[in-house]
Amino acid sequence: MANYKDLKYIFPASSIASGTFADARIASSNVSQHATSFDDNKIVNDISTLAIRQASNENKGAYNTNSMFVDVFQDGTGIASNTNAPRNSSEYVSTAVLTSGPSLPTGTSFYLRGDQANGSTSFTDLSTNSLSITGNGSIAHSNNRGKIGSTSIYFDGSTKHLSMANNSAFHFATGEFKVEMWVNFPNFDGSSSKVLMSQGGWGTATDYAGWTFWIDSAEKLNLNSSSNNTGSHGSWSVNMSSNVLTWNSNTWYHCAIARNSNGEIKIFRDGTQVSYSSTTGQANSTDFAEGSRDFRIGMASDGTAASAPTMYVDNILVTKGSGAGRSANFTPDTSHYGDTLTTNATGNFISNAITAPSSTSKMGAIITYQDQAGTNTLNTDIVLQLSADNGSNFATATLTAMPDFASGIKMAKVNDLSVTAGTQLKYKISFANQSSGSKEARIRGVSLQY
Repeated sequence: MANYKDLKYIFPASSIASGTFADARIASSNVSQHATSFDDNKIVNDISTLAIRQASNENKGAYNTNSMFVDVFQDGTGIASNTNAPRNSSEYVSTAVLTSGPSLPTGTSFYLRGDQANGSTSFTDLSTNSLSITGNGSIAHSNNRGKIGSTSIYFDGSTKHLSMANNSAFHFATGEFKVEMWVNFPNFDGSSSKVLMSQGGWGTATDYAGWTFWIDSAEKLNLNSSSNNTGSHGSWSVNMSSNVLTWNSNTWYHCAIARNSNGEIKIFRDGTQVSYSSTTGQANSTDFAEGSRDFRIGMASDGTAASAPTMYVDNILVTKGSGAGRSANFTPDTSHYGDTLTTNATGNFISNAITAPSSTSKMGAIITYQDQAGTNTLNTDIVLQLSADNGSNFATATLTAMPDFASGIKMAKVNDLSVTAGTQLKYKISFANQSSGSKEARIRGVSLQY
């Protein structure tokens, strides 16, 4: 009879239809060779991304599930501590700190800041005149651009503009004044005219008296004022134009007009007086037309849609009276009057401890962030650390870039980072090399995986 070791030849595996084998009789390699390894990180990352999006859309506070913690900074409840990295009311964390800033300039007759929360339709004149401002075309503050702070006012180049009734705040007569604003064109079109401010006729409606500060289709900054206060436009008593200027898309420019006690009107861009192609009415304290039409920002006073530029605007200031003008080059203010934004070079913030259902030795995370200025380098300018033992030991992650979360909002990840085992989970995000206007990172959301 054949040895039992030879039974495999008598009973081949293909003929075994039922029964069981002891575990010790089957080598692990005989099983693993038929199994395909599975990496669930793609699923985990997709779920984490969806969680951040859902929390952002619904303005949810920080929350956690059985295996995930999500915070989009709707409030500060998910943050345990910070060092030079406060949460901003516009729902992000950065090293920019708001402190008390300069007071309103002499003779302020109108002042509007683009500092409200994203989507806000509130516009308030902070001068003592407290002028009533009307938002037209569903105009709102937007966090797509921010020159001072995180938001500015968005004009769509069609219907969105601001208007106020004709008011003496904008009547300069022969005295000192200045008018200035920060402006950013997302897609600068050099072939179209762009009205920045207007209280009177412009373009096809030059039968209306008044004044206008605008950029023409030749890319020149212009200031016009009619020779009479009411009725037909007649002619220009002030007709000043710069030489051709270079305008880039997605770039903040400070645009201003001013007259000082010497009676000379000047046009400035970024604090430097422009060179001129026309200077009619520049000298001798030329009388400015008051007009009878509304004062508008982002559209001509007669509502000519072709005059409306697509732009973002901030820090709109009008001053008048003795000492309110300007005669020399200057450095434009980069803080709102009444407060100032200081960006610290370094800072960090740490989450609350999240209790895991069991001991954890590997963690992951997805963060969403914004390059408010410059380009922030992952793992250098933005550093993520994770801990499972209540912050006693933090392991430093190597973040990997992912596709953008949304327009202007970037995303990065780390999976399966080994940490000192524990059940009290935290993340720490640190900033480095931050500088106002040149490199500023804003953390918009965090999804912690465990």
